Amino acid sequence: MRPLLGCLALATLLSPSLACPSPCSCSTKKNGRLLAECAYRELRDVPRGLSPNVTILTLSANRLGRLSRGSLAEVPELQSLWLGYNHIAAVEPGTFSALLQLRNLDLSHNRLAEFPWQDLRNLSALQILKLSNNRLAGLPRGALRGLRELRSLWLNDNELTTLAQGTFEALPALAQLQLFHNPFNCSCKLFWLKEWADGTSAVISRAGSTLCAAPARLRGRAVTDIPARLCVAPSAQLTYLSSPAKAAPRDGLTLTLHCSVAGSPPPEIHWQIQTAGRRVDIHGPTVARDGSAKPGRQRFLAFKNGTMAIPNFGKEDEGTYTCLAVNDVGIRDVSVNVALAGSGNPAEELPRDDPQPGQPGGHSCAKGDELDPSGMGEKLVIVYHVPREARSGVGAPEPRIRGGILLALGLLLCW
Repeated sequence: MRPLLGCLALATLLSPSLACPSPCSCSTKKNGRLLAECAYRELRDVPRGLSPNVTILTLSANRLGRLSRGSLAEVPELQSLWLGYNHIAAVEPGTFSALLQLRNLDLSHNRLAEFPWQDLRNLSALQILKLSNNRLAGLPRGALRGLRELRSLWLNDNELTTLAQGTFEALPALAQLQLFHNPFNCSCKLFWLKEWADGTSAVISRAGSTLCAAPARLRGRAVTDIPARLCVAPSAQLTYLSSPAKAAPRDGLTLTLHCSVAGSPPPEIHWQIQTAGRRVDIHGPTVARDGSAKPGRQRFLAFKNGTMAIPNFGKEDEGTYTCLAVNDVGIRDVSVNVALAGSGNPAEELPRDDPQPGQPGGHSCAKGDELDPSGMGEKLVIVYHVPREARSGVGAPEPRIRGGILLALGLLLCW
């Protein structure tokens, strides 16, 4: 009987569930989880020969400098991985992506300037993520998306200067956030963090040490205390300007729109033009200070003051013209649909989304009136009309619309 018991004991010791490389000590916890303790061993690599049943792996305070894709392939059931206080400067993408049961990941006090954020997409069970005391300069937009169980996030003592809007909004379980000791640039790109902090139940640890390093006027001020008056979301107002009434008969119609914007910091003006044949995106002026159009931009003339002009406006230019006011706080857009019509009676050919006078929700106005967009849909329509007597006969070319002979409905749109 005794030899049999001895064989069973030896088999148990040699079974894969208790396999343990020589630099480490392994034991079974009361909850049944298998611990591999490999801390303070002067290790330069993750030891080989770990049991696939290991759920807790401690590699803190070693000399690890790099983690390769296969470093943790032997321990797919890890729930806790402690790698703090090493010299890790690089982690190959895919190193953590197969650890689907991982709940705790500690990489604090290392030398990471980059991190394989894409690996986190598979770690839906992650509850604690420690990346403090590294050299991280930024987080990609959406880096933490999908971590719905994450409760504690440590990003303090890094080189973060800003954070993409919404970085923490996809973390419904977040209870503790550490951001202190980062050189934050408190431009309005970071103003969202103040608003998020005011509305979250998460505790921002040592919030008094989460300070602005720039600009100079805000240096030393708490990131969560950026003055609201410095960061105002943009507004936009789009106005139609007709061609001069005294335009010569030979002059073609010039469609002129003016976009007035406000906000802090002052918004940039972008244009989007969608016609039946193409889409044009214009970021910034296309007309130089001396009045000359930039190469390739002669058709749509965008001026620095917010004016857009399309000389010799024709049927091919019909479409939607959108002005976007863009600053660090947000984006506001306002659009107008522009069409040519062949009738002198505007009521005959107005598109459906333009309310007509006398109908429910309708609105009539004179040139220059300000329209109330409530109930009017998102688009307003300007319709240019050719007088009946100016129409060409059958088979004759369509006449060019002249400045000063058009009728415009819906002249102003703003919100």
